Amino acid sequence: MLKLEGVCGGYGAAEVLRGFSLEVPPGQVTCLMGRNGAGKTSALRAIMGQLRLSGGSITLNGQPLRSLPAEEVPKAGIGYVPQGRRLFGPLSVQENLTIGLMTRGRGAGQLERVLSLFPRLRERLSQRASTLSGGEQQMLAIGRALCLEPSVLLLDEPSEGLQPSMVALIRDTVLRLKAEGVATVLVEQRAETVLALADQVGFVSNGAVAEVFPRAALMPDHPAFARWVGV
Repeated sequence: MLKLEGVCGGYGAAEVLRGFSLEVPPGQVTCLMGRNGAGKTSALRAIMGQLRLSGGSITLNGQPLRSLPAEEVPKAGIGYVPQGRRLFGPLSVQENLTIGLMTRGRGAGQLERVLSLFPRLRERLSQRASTLSGGEQQMLAIGRALCLEPSVLLLDEPSEGLQPSMVALIRDTVLRLKAEGVATVLVEQRAETVLALADQVGFVSNGAVAEVFPRAALMPDHPAFARWVGV
């Protein structure tokens, strides 16, 4: 289980997380929703060791993550797909995936698993990442994160700007990973996507999780959407 307890931190002198607490059970999809600037992306960056922390704890299956250098966090089994994807544009699809494999010493078997999830990447292994379409780049970003065989996958608005067929592919991939026991933390603003995927939804406001609901308690007209997201 991934657990954040009372996490505080920010950028320079600005505190953006103010007692952020969340439990992410294994094999479940946890969605984070909230207005822009609420702290959703900062929470993911805190997990990955990319945010200055001033308090609280972050653990994965009881192992403290807060003290790890940022480059060591993926080796603990956490994959991260940030907004903007951050691919190595001049490198090929194959080279981007190989970097993911090297993170935890995974080999051809894990690469084949990723290519089975995204067959289009197999067709473009020699193509430079920067020349892929937006949807293909998102496939590659997710595929690279999956190359380290994570137990937890963090996705920051992966469907943003994509056509419906790509959004559906990402949704199906998350559900397949869930069936395989991978926990996913998904930052998402589309209520319909959240309701199709989530096991639990955390509404984030002012740097903390204000409310958490199991999916069964949420309908499209639930007041929490208007209260915390404005939709």
